[in-house]
Amino acid sequence: SRFEPQDAPGKAAYDENCKKCHGVVGRPPKTMKEKYSKIATFDAEFLTKYSEGEIVEVLLKGGKTEDMKSFKGQLTADEIRDVAKYVRELAAKVH
Repeated sequence: SRFEPQDAPGKAAYDENCKKCHGVVGRPPKTMKEKYSKIATFDAEFLTKYSEGEIVEVLLKGGKTEDMKSFKGQLTADEIRDVAKYVRELAAKVH
């Protein structure tokens, strides 16, 4: 994957690890919503529920549902922090 300088930190890791399920802009594709009814959409409501630190926790430990796996060991601590920040940036953009 080619890196664009304007890409936010976390975008490359998000695109590689998260996009398939959570969608390009944080809106899960219909097929994923059908498969995983509790899948998170990154929107204003998500922002009020999850701080950056809480997103980091989910990335490290996996989600409350068994569908969201842990990324501990797959992503570095920095990547996890960057992804958490990027997810909140996506959520702030999606209306």
